[in-house]
Amino acid sequence: LFRSFRRSRKLEDRLMTDVRGKAEQALAAPGIAAQVVAVSSRLSVSALASSAQGARPVQVQAVDPVAEARFSTLDDQLVEGRYLEPDDRLAAYIGVGLASSLDLRLGSRLVVQAQDADKEIAAQLLRVVGIFRNGVPEVDQSVVHIPLQTAGEWLGSEHDVTNVGVVLKDSTAVAPVSAHLEQALADPIGRGDARVMGWREANPALAAAIAIDSFGNYLVFGILFIIIAFGIVNTVLMSVLHRYREFGVLQALGLTPGRTGTIVLVEGLTLTAVSGFVGVTLGYLATWYFFGDGLDMAALMGEDMTFSGVVIDPVMVPQFYLVRVGQILAFILAIGAVASVYPALRAARIDIAESMKFER
Repeated sequence: LFRSFRRSRKLEDRLMTDVRGKAEQALAAPGIAAQVVAVSSRLSVSALASSAQGARPVQVQAVDPVAEARFSTLDDQLVEGRYLEPDDRLAAYIGVGLASSLDLRLGSRLVVQAQDADKEIAAQLLRVVGIFRNGVPEVDQSVVHIPLQTAGEWLGSEHDVTNVGVVLKDSTAVAPVSAHLEQALADPIGRGDARVMGWREANPALAAAIAIDSFGNYLVFGILFIIIAFGIVNTVLMSVLHRYREFGVLQALGLTPGRTGTIVLVEGLTLTAVSGFVGVTLGYLATWYFFGDGLDMAALMGEDMTFSGVVIDPVMVPQFYLVRVGQILAFILAIGAVASVYPALRAARIDIAESMKFER
C-alpha cells in the first residue's frame, strides 16, 4: 500500500496517518487477520549520509523495530551489534557496504540529510548500533534503518509513512486481501491518496521468472508422465500377451470378457499405486539422506546471487509437501487407469479358439 511516492520519491506523496490507520484497521478485520503474518509501515526517503571519511547517497527506511522484525529478515542478517529496539531514538542499522565506504563501526556517528515535509534540507545525527550483510550490494551499500519516531521528528512527518507492507500466509490470499483493502480505502484511492499493489505487480520481473520456472517444471513433469504412461502400457500389455492362453482358458470356463478386462485394469492400477508409493518413499529417503541439510550451490552460483533485488540462498534445501505429493500420486493413478485401458480391451477381446493355439 502506497501513494504516488513509489514513482515520485517525494516526501509530500506519503501516506497520511488517517489512511495508514484505516489500512491497519482493515487488516485487523475478522477473516482477514487470520491471513496476515506481519504488517510493517515504513517511511522511506533518499538522503545523503556523511562521516569524517566522506559522503554517500543512501535510502533511509524509518521503521517500527518490532513490526519490521516480523516483516523482513534484515534483523536476522546481523553481522555486528544489534537491531533497532523500541526505545531507540538516534540509532542507525546499516549495511557492511556503507560501513566500509564511510569507515563506520559500532558506536560511530554519521549525519543524514534529506528534504523534510516543508521542502527544507534537514540533518539528523545518528549513531551506528548494528551492521548487517544482506547479500544484495545495493542494499548493503545504501539501506539505513532508523526508528520511525526519529524520522517523524527529523522530517516533520509525524506518524505518516510512505508505504505499508503486508506479509500473508499464502499467495492465494493476495487477491482477497487486496480487494478488501481497496474496498476499505475506496475514498483515499479515489482521491489518489493511496494505491494497493500485490507483489506480482510490485515486482513483475520476479513474477515472470517464477512463471517461467513453473512452466519448466510442468514441462518436465509432462515428459515424465508420458514416460510413465508408456511404461505402464508396455508392462501391462506384455503381461496380457504373456498370459494370452490362460485368459482364453478362463473365458472358455465361463469368465466373461468384461471381468477379464476388469482384472487387467485392476492389475494396472495396483502396479501404478504400489510403484508410485515405493518410488516416493525411496525418493524421500534418498533426498533426506543425501541432501537433508541442503545442497550447496555456491561453487556454481556464488555466495551472493541475486535476482530482481531478491537474494537467492546458494544452499538449496528440499521441501516435502504432503498435499503436493498426494496430488502427484493421484495424477499418476489417473494415468495408470487410462494407460491400462488398452491392455484391458485386448484381454477382453481375446479369441478363445486362437488363444488355445498360442504358445509362449
